Amino acid sequence: MNFTGLLIGVATFLCIGLFHPLVIKAEYYFGVKSWWAFLLGGLAFLAGSLLVEKVEVSVLLGVVAFSSFWSILELFKQKERVRKGWFPKNPKRKYD
Repeated sequence: MNFTGLLIGVATFLCIGLFHPLVIKAEYYFGVKSWWAFLLGGLAFLAGSLLVEKVEVSVLLGVVAFSSFWSILELFKQKERVRKGWFPKNPKRKYD
């Protein structure tokens, strides 16, 4: 039996599960100005995905890269969710 697909699927699920609270915390502490960190991280993981020869590792790096890119969009959506009151505002941070 080949477990590669199953392992990549589980790793993808865990990666998405990790980025969800990461976006919430990034918006809470830094606001949307932290989008560039997700961009730089995504570009770094994308480069790693292109340079690694092992297919499984390359796929996982690609998943992390595009999860990071997707997090940029989610960061701006999170700002809107905070504005609507669905998530708490950080009392120590200035808001527009």
